[in-house]
Amino acid sequence: MSRSDDVLKVHRLVHTGGSTALLEWLASHLGGWVGVVDAEAEHGPAPEAAVRGAAELRARGVRSAVLHGADRATLLFALDGRRALAAVLEQPHHPDAPALLADAAVALDLVLRAEEAGRREERVRRAEAQVREAVLHLLMNGRLSTAHQISATLGPALPDPMRMYVVECPTGRRAEVMRICRELTGGRAWIVRCPVYVRHLIVLAPPDPAAVSATGDPLAEALVAAPDCAVGVSGEAGLSGAPAAYTQAFHALAVARASGDRHARFGPGPELALAAYEAGVRWAEALLAPLHTHARRRPQDPGGQELRATAHAWLNFTSHATRLLKIHRNTLAARLRLIEALLGLDLARLADQAALSLALRLTSETGVGVEPGAGAGTGAGGASGAAPGLDDVLRDPRLTDWARTHLSALTGPDAPPGACETVRAWLAHDAQLVPAAAALGVSVPGARKRLTRIEALLERSLLQSPSARHDLWLAHRAEDLAGVTSPKRGDA
Repeated sequence: MSRSDDVLKVHRLVHTGGSTALLEWLASHLGGWVGVVDAEAEHGPAPEAAVRGAAELRARGVRSAVLHGADRATLLFALDGRRALAAVLEQPHHPDAPALLADAAVALDLVLRAEEAGRREERVRRAEAQVREAVLHLLMNGRLSTAHQISATLGPALPDPMRMYVVECPTGRRAEVMRICRELTGGRAWIVRCPVYVRHLIVLAPPDPAAVSATGDPLAEALVAAPDCAVGVSGEAGLSGAPAAYTQAFHALAVARASGDRHARFGPGPELALAAYEAGVRWAEALLAPLHTHARRRPQDPGGQELRATAHAWLNFTSHATRLLKIHRNTLAARLRLIEALLGLDLARLADQAALSLALRLTSETGVGVEPGAGAGTGAGGASGAAPGLDDVLRDPRLTDWARTHLSALTGPDAPPGACETVRAWLAHDAQLVPAAAALGVSVPGARKRLTRIEALLERSLLQSPSARHDLWLAHRAEDLAGVTSPKRGDA
């Protein structure tokens, strides 16, 4: 092979395989050890002659050198201020080796710089993604001021008010989805890769009343133009409503998957937290007081705020909360046991999960310092002057109205036969499919199909978290306490 062929081979390898492919070919072609020696790094498997030669090359400030040994020669070519291309070859070595290595050094220097720039860019990209995730975490925990301060370093400013979009797409299409979001919002959208679901992107976009109508959403329509994408959209909300907006968008995504349009907006209906606030805030504060006043015994132990964030994450994402919180599953389990002990709850029971979910939505992160007392768990209130129990809250007429509206689809003309019975059996068995299917006398896949149809009916996610199972339990409990019996359509 001629020298020109060798030079072409060098450049072809640099473009297709980078520095690794070039060094491997040089070693094979020359029949010796070829590598890059960094004077400022640990050298690992580099031969001693190469390490010593690179240090001498740098000390003398020359561009190339040859060190002769008894039966080997070390050829060195400077790449930059600290690195050198070194080849340790048996004597006599290939006569064209010096020229080939000199040509390779030029191309290698360039590709090494490009690879380093790529690694730096990737580190910056990962750091930005982590900061964006941190801002999302702050929003979900109500720390708006800190979220604004951190987001200002990256831009754009967090939109307030906003609509939240949860975009489900293949990981290879995320860059395309991000580009569409930036273009259609004029660069004003805040885009975060979901820390829990790898196929999800979370987009906070400023609402555009002129573009978004009751029947159309140009941004959602553009996003689903990309193959295999689905989009759920929340209602308009302020940044303080980010947790509710995320839940809305996630429920809308469950509807979008089954929709021909592949996008859906969260359906209208009263928000539970708004309906329950006046009647339930005192109960919620009393229930959560032990959490808010919990003092850690050791510096490494979780404090009240961490426990609240853990509870919120687990209720929304169950075992996947470890991804959001960046903790080990054993740490999550230990925190949940502590939460149970502090609040007197059994989080294996759906009733206690629902109580905790509602209480978290009705209170701020710090609470108000109410003395713990009656109201813990799901029982009724105690003596006069004590905080009410959950049943007392759910007996409020506003909660009764909310429950009727929330469950109306299960008894409407579009409801499949046995919808109410299916949901009640599922809730009665703590939202576990296997025992629910047994109680209904159907297979587990059959029970799953029923619940999937009910998801579309309710426009809420049931089987994938965040799930509407807590609100469904509360609605049925409020309905039962009011003495309302849902009409049945067909058999289970």
